Amino acid sequence: MSSIVSVVFDRNREYELIAHAELSREEANRWLNAQWEELECEPSNPMGKVLVLDKILSVAKYGGEKRFATPGEWSQRYADVVATVLARPVVRVDVAEHVVG
Repeated sequence: MSSIVSVVFDRNREYELIAHAELSREEANRWLNAQWEELECEPSNPMGKVLVLDKILSVAKYGGEKRFATPGEWSQRYADVVATVLARPVVRVDVAEHVVG
């Protein structure tokens, strides 16, 4: 199953990736957790609880726009992971507005 994952940094900077969800949900969550740690993401909730949507947004933010502007292995893996975890045909990750829809 293919999905479209759009990552938005502002109104004029949107990057669209075609995801081919060939990962298990467990593999996708492991990658997301590993990136969260590697990129030293900060929880957006002061209580410290981190939801999967927070991880998706933070990994895109801390991973940086440059990884999406010049797509490569990392951005493709990100799209595949997001598509697998959310199981939706279309996903919009709006980093600027802190919304996943």
